[in-house]
Amino acid sequence: MSAHVKSYAAVDLGASSGRVMVGRVGPDSLELTEAHRFPNRPVRVPEGLRWDILALYGGVLDGLRAAGRVDSVGIDSWAVDYGLLDADGALLGNPVHYRDARTEGIAEKVWATVPAEELYAATGLQYAPFNTLYQLTAARSSDQLAHARRLLLIPDLLTYWLTGEQGTELTNASTTQLIDPRTRAWSYDVASRLGIDLGLFAPLRQPGDAAGVLRPQVLEETGLSGPVPVTAVGSHDTASAVAAVPAGGERFAYICTGTWSLAGLELDAPVLTEESRLANFTNELGLDGTVRYLRNIMGLWLLQECVRAWGDPDLGALLLDAAKVPALQSVVDAGDAAFLAPGRMPERIAEACRVSGQPVPDSPAEITRCILDSLALAHRRAVEDAQRLADHPVDVVYVVGGGTRNALLCQLTADACGLPVVAGPTEAAAFGNVLVQARAHGLVGDLAGMRRLLTRTQPLTRYEPQGDPGRWREAQDRLAMR
Repeated sequence: MSAHVKSYAAVDLGASSGRVMVGRVGPDSLELTEAHRFPNRPVRVPEGLRWDILALYGGVLDGLRAAGRVDSVGIDSWAVDYGLLDADGALLGNPVHYRDARTEGIAEKVWATVPAEELYAATGLQYAPFNTLYQLTAARSSDQLAHARRLLLIPDLLTYWLTGEQGTELTNASTTQLIDPRTRAWSYDVASRLGIDLGLFAPLRQPGDAAGVLRPQVLEETGLSGPVPVTAVGSHDTASAVAAVPAGGERFAYICTGTWSLAGLELDAPVLTEESRLANFTNELGLDGTVRYLRNIMGLWLLQECVRAWGDPDLGALLLDAAKVPALQSVVDAGDAAFLAPGRMPERIAEACRVSGQPVPDSPAEITRCILDSLALAHRRAVEDAQRLADHPVDVVYVVGGGTRNALLCQLTADACGLPVVAGPTEAAAFGNVLVQARAHGLVGDLAGMRRLLTRTQPLTRYEPQGDPGRWREAQDRLAMR
């Protein structure tokens, strides 16, 4: 390997699986390969739903062993969840899963002390019942919290086990609803009013900060020779994915696609208006002082659940058949909470169309087309609303993540938005993770430099808008009238 090319291990943990990817970065080269993939299976125990954090840590160690010699390690994962440590630094039980029922009814108790409008104005986060703030409120009287001396978010917990050092990475901390997005520091006022002890959190780290080196026991278990530094990255996986949006300039929107679609803008300052709160936009922190201003949309979950119900037919053939179905015959609200739960998804989509007086899709091709049209419409609404609420016009939409493999969805998104769509890279979170490590070690420059390297080295596909934009406006109006 050239002396100018270095290798970085990106640990990328999702809600259903984790993987360790190896990125090889040089001045004009960027390659990503998968070293190890492992399942993430939450476990339901008598006290509720828990993450099997020891199995995840074992998967990380196996992945580092498979990765071989690397110049640094970085970890990103899903947001909001955490582990609690006692005074000796030992974990006090498996972390609670964000889908656990303990936060039911908690938001109303929080709002009785800090009204929802004040909470949004102070933290900029959209309402989600599983935000860390609500989890901590739900846990207030628990023995575990009473004995806790440290709280570490999931990527920071794994980093602690690898290095013995504790920190709280900022992009993920911004999902706790305890950070002021204007100061990029803790919101002491919100925490004190709700009785949350911010002393539980380790000091804040920025993406690119040194987070320690692999402990001797970790080196022995993985077969690596030290020292191997661990680097703080955008440890919320969406922060890493947005860092890997191959954009030039500022007039762009992005959609991080997968089970969820996260659609929005990269801004220099948060949008904390009441109109923004009511539109369900969130202000999360990104690299280099940026704000990820976005809306969560249900995403390809709808199609994944239908494909499962149909016995896992060939997806390529299904999409080809869906492309032949006339556009916009029926659409549903892809953000409707009625679609959150698993099970019977084809029937539920058909029923939503029936209730709204639209033609009822029957075949897998028709239901698939309804889903993709509905997702494209949701992307259109999010991109339009973000531009209006932030007073930030865009000329192009970048699609990154798993949805880049779905050419029909990318084309429909271009048609719906009336803007060009540039799709790629698929492994955006891992690329963003690797590039922050490479930047910390002097191989690439600023965020714009990271994105230029992605643009030069990764395959990107451009989709130009086609068809009559008036049909999408009419479909949007049809949904709004329901």
